Amino acid sequence: MTVRLTLISPAMSGSPRDVGFDDDSPLDPEGIARAESVAFAVDPSSRAYRSPSARCRQTAEALGLSAVVDVAAVTALAGCAMGRWRGQTLATVAAAEEAALGVWLSDPTAAPHGGESARELRIRVGAWLDGLREESGRVTVVAEPDVIRAALVHVLGAPDEAARRLDVRPLTAVHLSGRAERWNLRVGEPLRPEQTPR
Repeated sequence: MTVRLTLISPAMSGSPRDVGFDDDSPLDPEGIARAESVAFAVDPSSRAYRSPSARCRQTAEALGLSAVVDVAAVTALAGCAMGRWRGQTLATVAAAEEAALGVWLSDPTAAPHGGESARELRIRVGAWLDGLREESGRVTVVAEPDVIRAALVHVLGAPDEAARRLDVRPLTAVHLSGRAERWNLRVGEPLRPEQTPR
């Protein structure tokens, strides 16, 4: 049995530099419009899941996806829990806790913010991905960029440090197919209105 999984990053509002850690702010009208403009590129008939954030929910809705209400999936696909840094921007944290931020950026096992480490995130997301192998068919997930990075590190068997080197742009798709304990990867496809569903 093969799973064909598409991971889609959400639309964003404003500048990515203004987005806070574990930020649950909703999309602005422009972000929603950007997501709606690429809905033709997404297969609405596939089974769909999403990260629990407002921007992932709104992106999924704008893409025409009816996300399955599954507590286990919502928990597994949540962005990294950032503890006391939640909602703060990278610049704000750097100004207040430069040394702690340096540790967090260099050590995937560190969680100086009191939340979850990058390794814990990767293990959580990886366990959910591995559970999909028991099912066949197409699955679409609208997920936070850190969840997508964790998924890619897991399927490639890369070291956790590699997640920091992966750039996940808004409204891009990553395609995975899994079978017999192995994943294949196709990365970085921008969603464009002229595309047809896969």
